[in-house]
Amino acid sequence: MSEQNRGHRKSRSGVVVSDKMDKTLVVQIDRLVLHPIYRKYIRQRVKYKVHDERNQARVGDTVLIEECRPLSRHKRWRLKEITHRAAGVVK
Repeated sequence: MSEQNRGHRKSRSGVVVSDKMDKTLVVQIDRLVLHPIYRKYIRQRVKYKVHDERNQARVGDTVLIEECRPLSRHKRWRLKEITHRAAGVVK
């Protein structure tokens, strides 16, 4: 299947917090949610395991990830692109 025939897939932007596994990243996504009673914004975080076929992303990079079929027990996301490199990272 080509990328054009895949249909609508969710995409998220987050920061790489771990790259110690082979071909796998851990990406953390932060969002602010308004508490319904106290009317205060609360930071919620979620971490996703992401498939990185070429091991190109490093800790601190901002990346765009895309939903995909299950690749392993925990991996359901694929690295789409690196939007911003972390300072001081040399590849």
